Amino acid sequence: MTGKTEKPAVKTALGPEGITGAAVADYLRSHPDFFNDRLELLSEMSAPSRWTGDGVVDMQRYLADRRLGEIDDLRNCAQEVIETSRSNMSVQTRTHASVLALMSATDIGQLLRVVSEDLPLLLDVDVVVIGQEPSVGDTGAMQAAASEILQLPEGGVDRMLGADENVRLLRGLEDEKEYSELLFGSASGLVRSAALVRLRAGRGIADGVLALGSRSDTFSPGQGTELAGFLARALELCLYRLVGPPD
Repeated sequence: MTGKTEKPAVKTALGPEGITGAAVADYLRSHPDFFNDRLELLSEMSAPSRWTGDGVVDMQRYLADRRLGEIDDLRNCAQEVIETSRSNMSVQTRTHASVLALMSATDIGQLLRVVSEDLPLLLDVDVVVIGQEPSVGDTGAMQAAASEILQLPEGGVDRMLGADENVRLLRGLEDEKEYSELLFGSASGLVRSAALVRLRAGRGIADGVLALGSRSDTFSPGQGTELAGFLARALELCLYRLVGPPD
């Protein structure tokens, strides 16, 4: 009789630490959810094609590669959201610190120094100015501080912002050279982006503008303007509180 020919045992290669491929396969079979929390490992794996030969497309491999691409896109999107949230939190913290600095001023002169000297540091910009249109109803306090306030032509605020707009963000001031030089003077060549916010303090104070200028692309059309508006409203209240009654 001829005995059965036994198949030779399949040898499996040992891993770097003596772990066989069969042992890894057995472990994965007993832990089918192994890759659930380790999706990044899939992108490092190489899978064999189900088909060989020219002109045949392996749709399973294609779908798997597409799914891995989607996972990478989601990971990148989540990272962008995290970075944006951190940036927004930083801007919010800086704005709150600036409002507290404005509120600490005890007279109009001190308030204007906070605007020109402290706000650039607190907001991480390069220049901050207040511009004001002419008005015959300005109080004595505002007239005394006129040398520290940029004098704008009548109707200048509407021309810069638009008649129905309260905030305007500018990036690349080459096309706004006239306004850039008017607002930032000798620093206009340095400023690459700016935020212009309307000021309506009331109590006989003429309309004006709070201008923030930066040498980097800090401001860009399409960004949120809520914090810039909040800062301007706080400045309006400080002006209203410190100028005293109209003459």
